[in-house]
Amino acid sequence: MSVLVDSSVWIAYFREQTPDGDRLETLIDEGLILTNDLILAELLPPLRIQRKHKLAALLRDIRTLPLDIDWEEIVDHQVMCLKHGINRVGIADLIIAQNAARHGVPLYSFDKHFRLMAGHIGLDMF
Repeated sequence: MSVLVDSSVWIAYFREQTPDGDRLETLIDEGLILTNDLILAELLPPLRIQRKHKLAALLRDIRTLPLDIDWEEIVDHQVMCLKHGINRVGIADLIIAQNAARHGVPLYSFDKHFRLMAGHIGLDMF
């Protein structure tokens, strides 16, 4: 089972602050990690500034899920979040959640709002 790894997990891993770094390393070793262009757009700029070109190249080599954004569904998800008191969910995170749900892959994230909205939008969490 492949897993879409959110930028929150990568950032914690790079900072060596992740509570379960072995879990991500197992996914990496087994070739089960996925990304998308939005997650890469969040991760790559700081790596370029820090001149971590090898790490950036490794991230670019990860299998990517195509983004096929349904904007009406994004609006519906945001309305659902607001109705259920799930506030401050950015559009980028709604797109990431939609991407994982549409491709039927679990999302691995440390951001709590993904867990809060998961049951409402058909998102599986890793």
